[in-house]
Amino acid sequence: MSTLPSVVIVGRPNVGKSTLFNAILRSRRSIVGDEPGITRDRIYGIGDYRGRRFELIDTGGIIPNDDELIPSEILRQASFALKTADQVIFLIDGRSELTGADRDLAKMLRRLGKPVALAVNKIDSPARSGLAHEFHEMGFEHLYPVSAEHQLGIDDLMAHVTAAFPESGPEPDVAPRQIKVAIIGRPNVGKSTLLNALAGSERSIVSPVAGTTRDAVDETVTHDGIDYVFVDTAGIRRKGKTHQMAEKLSVVMARRHLRMSHVAVLVLDAIEGVLALDATIAGYAHEEGRALILCVNKWDAAPEKNKKKFLDQIAERLKFLDYAPILFVSALTGKGTPALFSLIKKGYESASHRIGTGELNRFVEHLKWEHRPGIRYLTQASIRPPTFIVFTDKHGGRLHFSAERFLANQIRKKFGFDGTPVVVKNQRASQK
Repeated sequence: MSTLPSVVIVGRPNVGKSTLFNAILRSRRSIVGDEPGITRDRIYGIGDYRGRRFELIDTGGIIPNDDELIPSEILRQASFALKTADQVIFLIDGRSELTGADRDLAKMLRRLGKPVALAVNKIDSPARSGLAHEFHEMGFEHLYPVSAEHQLGIDDLMAHVTAAFPESGPEPDVAPRQIKVAIIGRPNVGKSTLLNALAGSERSIVSPVAGTTRDAVDETVTHDGIDYVFVDTAGIRRKGKTHQMAEKLSVVMARRHLRMSHVAVLVLDAIEGVLALDATIAGYAHEEGRALILCVNKWDAAPEKNKKKFLDQIAERLKFLDYAPILFVSALTGKGTPALFSLIKKGYESASHRIGTGELNRFVEHLKWEHRPGIRYLTQASIRPPTFIVFTDKHGGRLHFSAERFLANQIRKKFGFDGTPVVVKNQRASQK
């Protein structure tokens, strides 16, 4: 749990909460768009206003007394955040009249007894600022006209919201050890259920509706002294098949979080088997050079529990992932999920491992090649993924891709780069 003061943004759907969230944090951390109800889960970020740090939470669009599955889940998720909030920003649309949902939400907030700042959004010019004061009828003392899109009025709002927060001390010299993990996969394979099992709480919305998770939701779990930051990304679909804007944006956000992660967990569906889209998504992680774990979910409900047959299917359809460990789990019951921590840790350590140039060249000298390439020396250029540069002389020419693959496999075998891609690049050695 964060020890920082907590600021929660609430409001009915499509009033601009995600835009305000991003404006305060100065990043595109939350999905923004014109379609109502894009943000469904709680989205977290760390903000800093004039030396006062705080946790900012963007909730889904709240519609009190709505019995539909997703709105009721949004209300439940938002209520978790509101209970621990130090300050609440209640955002309403300054360009439209107050709705019944606005008034119901105002009543709910007054019952909570939390400090509330009423932010009237979409006031994008001084001429319109007078309109904001018409909303004093909501009964909140502190009212601020803002334009989240144009970042107007946010200074006054945040100065009020953070006034009682302590000034932050200097950042610690040594950050706690942290592994960022992206949970990836096509929609409805059980990514949110897996996150809940790992976190030990219903942190992310879980429902039988495919594509329920649209934003990426972070959860930090400390296990054996290591902080695992899990990102439950939206179900990835091919861009051509994502008709709704939210789904198209979720592809962009999911790939972005994959790039920001250290390790990826690809969730496969034991009932449906390995599909072409699984290979496409796996390719994203492989191309980004991420350490990777294949997590076969719903194994308890698989029609035939034949692990060898499923492993053969993986070998055939995901042959480029022969380095990735495979784990069979049931996220719903939690069976098998604790083993993920050690696999993630091992993948992270493998991807972060460095080998000295001297040791690498002694290794090359003893390699048995079918044909002897003119290798001058080998060195490791970078980590995550482990990347090696092989320098060849002018007579040897460039290594054939099969020789590069052979060298990568031998490096993995010798030095134990389990669970991570190994990249070998060829370069001509300078002649002196």
